Amino acid sequence: MSQAVIALVPPAADRVEPELTVIIPVYNEEAILPALFSSLYAATDQLGRSYECLFIDDGSTDRSAALLREQFFKRSEHTRVILLNGNFGQHAAILAGFDYMRGRRAVTIDADLQNPPEEIAKLLGKMDEGYDYVGTIRLQRRDSWWRRVASRCINKLREGTTKIRMTDQGCMLRAYDRSIVQAIKRSQEINTFIPALAYLYARNPTEIEVAHRERQAGESKYSLYKLIRINFDLLTGFSLAPLQIFSTVGMVIAMLSGLLVVVLVLRRLLVGPEVEGVFTLFGIMFFFIGVVLFGIGMLGEYVGRIYQQVQNRPRFIVHAILEDDFPGVERKK
Repeated sequence: MSQAVIALVPPAADRVEPELTVIIPVYNEEAILPALFSSLYAATDQLGRSYECLFIDDGSTDRSAALLREQFFKRSEHTRVILLNGNFGQHAAILAGFDYMRGRRAVTIDADLQNPPEEIAKLLGKMDEGYDYVGTIRLQRRDSWWRRVASRCINKLREGTTKIRMTDQGCMLRAYDRSIVQAIKRSQEINTFIPALAYLYARNPTEIEVAHRERQAGESKYSLYKLIRINFDLLTGFSLAPLQIFSTVGMVIAMLSGLLVVVLVLRRLLVGPEVEGVFTLFGIMFFFIGVVLFGIGMLGEYVGRIYQQVQNRPRFIVHAILEDDFPGVERKK
C-alpha cells in the first residue's frame, strides 16, 4: 500500500548504511523525552556499532516535536526525525520508520522507558548468533494487575485461534533483520500487527527476557478499549477461527433448538396447553438473539476490514523529515 509523503528530504540510497537503526515512535511524550535522550544515546554509544536513532513523531500535540528537533541539531550525526501529519497509531509510526531506516538491522523501542535502552545490546547479541528476529518477554512486569491478567487471557486466546506464538505480544522492544523489515513492508493489509507478521516471515525467530520498569513520567497511550481493539484486530487479521467457531456454535444451537421444538410439540399433545414455561422460553429466545447479534458483529468485523482495505488509503502521511541534509545542520569534514 502506498504512503502519501510530503518530505523535505526524500530517502536516499547512496548514503552510508549504519549497522543499526533504533526506531522510536513518539506521541505526547514531552515529560519523558529528556530522560529518554540521556539513556538511549548512552546505551547506543556503548554498543561499538554504527547506528542511527530514528524518532517518529506521531502527531504529538505537546512539545514533543520541538524537543525532537532540538535533539536532532544536538546529535545530527546519529539522529533523524520523521514528523507525521497526524496521529496514525503506533504501528503506522513504526512502519514509517521501516520505510526510512538505513540500518541493516532495526530495533523498535517505546519512548516511555519501561524497557531500558541498555537491553538493546542483548537483542543484537542474539542476532549475532544467527537469528533474524528477536522477540522479548518482560520480566517482573510493572503494569497494573488488570493489564497483566488481560494480556495472559489474550495470549491464550490468540494461541488457540492462530499460528502466532508470542509469549509477550505487548512488548515492542524487538529486533528485526532488514529482510524481515522488507517482507513486512510488502504486506498490504491496512491493520498491520508488526510483531505477528515478523513471526510469520522469520526463518529463525527467538525470544529473550528483558527488564521492565514503571513508566517514569506521562501516561500510557493504551486504554483498555484500545488494547481490546488491537487484540481483536490480531485475531481477525490472522485467523478465520472466530467465524468457524461461531459457525460450529450456530449448528449446535440449531440442532438443540430443533430438539426443543419437538419436545414442546409432544408436551403440548400429551399434557395440553400451559403457560408455566413462557418465561423460560423468553430466556431461551433472548439467548439465541444475543448469539445471533454476536455473530453479526463478528461478521461485520471481517466485512469492515475488507471495506478498509479496498479504500486503499495511506497508512501514514509524512509531513517532514529531519536528517543530515536538513538546512542548518553542520556537516562534518
